Amino acid sequence: MKYFYLLGILGLFLFSCNSKKVEPADLVFANGIVYTVDEANPTAEAVAVKDGLILAIGSTAEISEHIGDQTEVIDLEGKTMTPGLIESHAHLMGIGYNKLELDLMYVKTYDELVEKVAEAVAKAKPGDWITGRGWHQDKWIEKPEKMVKGFQTNDKLNEVSADNPVYLSHASGHASFTNAKALELAGISNLKGERPGEVEGGEIILDDLGNPTGILTERASGLVARLIPETTPEKDEQALTLALQELVEKGITSFHDAGSGQEVIDLVQKFKNEGKLTVRQYIMLTGRQPQLLEEWYKKGPMIDSADHMLTVRSIKLNCDGALGPRGAWLLEDYTDRPGHRGHETLPMSVVTEVSEKALPLGFQVCAHAIGDRANQEILDRYEAALAKNPNATDHRFRIEHAQHIHPDDIPRFGQLGVIAAMQAIHLSSDRPWAIDRLGEKRIIDGAYVWQKLMKTGAVVTNGTDAPVEPVDPLPSFYASVTRKTLQGMPEGGYEADQKMTRAEALKSYTLDGAFAEFEEDFKGSIEVGKAADFTIYDKDIMQVPEEEILTTKVMMTVVAGKVVFKNN
Repeated sequence: MKYFYLLGILGLFLFSCNSKKVEPADLVFANGIVYTVDEANPTAEAVAVKDGLILAIGSTAEISEHIGDQTEVIDLEGKTMTPGLIESHAHLMGIGYNKLELDLMYVKTYDELVEKVAEAVAKAKPGDWITGRGWHQDKWIEKPEKMVKGFQTNDKLNEVSADNPVYLSHASGHASFTNAKALELAGISNLKGERPGEVEGGEIILDDLGNPTGILTERASGLVARLIPETTPEKDEQALTLALQELVEKGITSFHDAGSGQEVIDLVQKFKNEGKLTVRQYIMLTGRQPQLLEEWYKKGPMIDSADHMLTVRSIKLNCDGALGPRGAWLLEDYTDRPGHRGHETLPMSVVTEVSEKALPLGFQVCAHAIGDRANQEILDRYEAALAKNPNATDHRFRIEHAQHIHPDDIPRFGQLGVIAAMQAIHLSSDRPWAIDRLGEKRIIDGAYVWQKLMKTGAVVTNGTDAPVEPVDPLPSFYASVTRKTLQGMPEGGYEADQKMTRAEALKSYTLDGAFAEFEEDFKGSIEVGKAADFTIYDKDIMQVPEEEILTTKVMMTVVAGKVVFKNN
C-alpha cells in the first residue's frame, strides 16, 4: 500500500476547497471499497480517524476535507475494507503453544504422525515429554489397519518413543493419544480388568483384551495431562507473543478467549501495561476452577470502559465433548457406535448454580454444548435461572458451538435470547464424517442450522475454535456462504438452505461478535464515533467468485487507528 502526505488528487482537492473548516484527522483511508456493516450507510470509499475513533465516513472527495498538515493518508488503491474481524470463540494460549509444540493439524496419516513424534524424540533427552496437538483420525486420507472404537492404537508410537512419554491432543481438544510410557507414569498402563474403561466424564479406550490403546477421551485425558511439567513464565510470554502475531496477520482485531485462568488474565494485563497487546481481548473465566469463580463473584466483572483492550465478564462451562471422539452428549445413540451417547463432562447442577449466581452479579455464562442432549440441558438450566432473575433482561448468555440441536430446541435460542456462538469452519471440516456419527435425519434437522437459528431471532456469531482449526477467518467466511469443504465439495454445498448470505457472514464476524461481548455500541461496524478497527483485503470478499475467497489475503489490520499488521 502507498502512504503519502498531502500529495496527489487528495491534497489538490483540499487546497481548492473554500474556507469551510472541518476537524483534521490523524489518519485517512481513501480510494477503497468500504463495507461498513451499517444498514443506514452500507458502503463508502474513505474513512477518517482521530484519537483511535472513526471521525467521518464518505466518498474520497468528502473525506479529503479532513486532511490536515499532520494527517497520514493511506491510499487503499481499490482494496476492500471491513470492520475489524472478531474471533468469537478460540483459545489464545492454545494458538501460541500450538506453534511451540508438535503441530499435527495437517498430518494426513497415522504413519506421518508417528514420523513427527520420532523426529521430536531424536531431539529430546530421555524422559522429556513429547507434546503436540491437532491430529484427527477422521481427516486422515487412509486409516491404520488396527482400529479400536474408531481410533488408532499406540503400537507404532511405542516403537519410536520407548523412553519419552508422549501426549498428543486431538484437534478438538476432547481426546488425547498417549504412548505406553505416559500410561505407565499415570498408573493405567495395564488395567487387566482392574478398572473399567469408563471414568467420570470420559473413557479410557481399551482393546478386546482390556489393555489401553493409548486413546483417552474427555476427562480421562486428565489422568495423563496432569503429569506434564508446568510451563514457565518465559514460555508463556513467547506463546502469547506468537498468538497475537498470528491474530493480526489474519485480520483479527478482537478475540474471545474461551476459558482461561487467572494466570492468563494476568499475563494479558502485563502485555497491555507494556503496550504489547495488539488485539482486544474478551476473556472467559474457566469453569474448571471453582475457586477462581468464587473469587470473581466477590469482586465482580472487570469491564474495560477506557480503552476496551481487556474485559473479563463471562464464565465458560465445558458441558460435553466433541463429535470427533464421540464425546458430544446425545439424546439418542451414535449411529456408528450403538449403545453410546457421549459424555456429560460437567454436572448440570453446576450449570444451574453458576447461572443463578452469575445473573445478579452481571456475569455472562458461555456453555460449551455440541450434542443435542447438552444443548437441551443447558437451555433448560438457562431458562430456569432467567425465571428466577426476571430483572436480568440483558444477560446475553451463550451456547458455544451449538453444533447439533434437537428441532424442538432451536426456537428456544431466540425465545430466551441465547446467543449461538458457532464456528462455520466446523461445517466444512466435520460435515463429511459427522453424518456417520448422527445419521442423515439428525444432520438435516438440527446440525449447523445457521438460518434456522437466525430465523428465531437468535444472534449467531462466527469463529474457528483455534487451535482446533486454523484461526484464519476467511475459510470460515467461505464455509458460511458455501457450506462446502475447503476443496469445494459438494456442488451446491451441504444442506444449502442453511447458507448465510455474504452480508450475514460478515455481520457474524463483526457486529454480532461485538454484541456477544456487549460492545456493539463501540465496535463491530464502521460508524462515526466507533472504534477505528479495520481489516483490509486484496480482494472484494463480498463480490468475488466464492472460490476466490480462499485465496484472498489480509493486507492490513488496524486496531484503534494504529496499523498493527501490514502485508508487504
